[in-house]
Amino acid sequence: MSQPAESNHDTPIEVGHSQEPQINHETHNDTHAETGHVSHEISLAAEPIFEVGQFTVTNSLLNTWLVVFFLIIVSVFLKRSLKVIPKGIQHLFEIIIEGAMSMGDSVTGSRKKTKKIFPFIFSIFVFVLINNWLGLFPGIGSIGFIETVNGHSAFIPYFRGGTADLNSTLALAIIAVIGSNIFGMVSVGFWKYFNKFVNLKALAAIPGKFLKDPTIIIVNPIKFFVGIIEIIGEVAKVASLSFRLFGNVFAGEVLLTSIAVIFAFGLPIPFMFLEVIVGIIQALIFAILTLVYFTIAMTDEEH
Repeated sequence: MSQPAESNHDTPIEVGHSQEPQINHETHNDTHAETGHVSHEISLAAEPIFEVGQFTVTNSLLNTWLVVFFLIIVSVFLKRSLKVIPKGIQHLFEIIIEGAMSMGDSVTGSRKKTKKIFPFIFSIFVFVLINNWLGLFPGIGSIGFIETVNGHSAFIPYFRGGTADLNSTLALAIIAVIGSNIFGMVSVGFWKYFNKFVNLKALAAIPGKFLKDPTIIIVNPIKFFVGIIEIIGEVAKVASLSFRLFGNVFAGEVLLTSIAVIFAFGLPIPFMFLEVIVGIIQALIFAILTLVYFTIAMTDEEH
């Protein structure tokens, strides 16, 4: 990734509300006296903060690492404080988990199947939910530095919502789809699962059954090509999961920024509550769809 021509990281700069842009803001720093204006534009791509060797660390990646660190701390704390008779926060988490498993049962149709998939699905739900919500916290998107490129000064935040970056949602979608396929291979067997996509059994059955049922020469090749369409469907799942989550979170970021431009004090608050609800819904949709993919993958289908 190309490096900026000139960058100033000396002093962190806070620009108000986490979603409030600073467009054409007059700066009094001598370093930027020549440019005179500092802009804060919403970018589809996450902005680079620093590099470790050839690896570029972006503000969205930093935010994602912050979520991972938070979840590790909470998990260790909960594990150490577990008691036979739950009370307090442990009791609350058990209620949440039991409700989530009941919802999973309505998809899988079996508590046994739900228990196999639940740890992975619930982890995705919590990870996406915290990423969605963390982007609304004060300081996320509002504390950063001024970067000057070709005479144009722009504000770059140190942190930005993880799921507002397509790279993050795409990685989550790939993990979900590949994980469901691996789970399917383990559950029904590699050969049966392979024939779901490349139905060699359908082609191999034509010579032996042609005399008894001549229509097999038409039906079985169709079954084979349906398997090829299944492969395309797996790719479509990745696109669907990633773009849906990214689009909704990024649209919320744009909405809050636009509202903050109109009036930064008070007016964005109702819309922030709306984004809190949207964050829950999008995390739930992502987790439920992943659960559906796992359930379909572990079902032994005859072609």
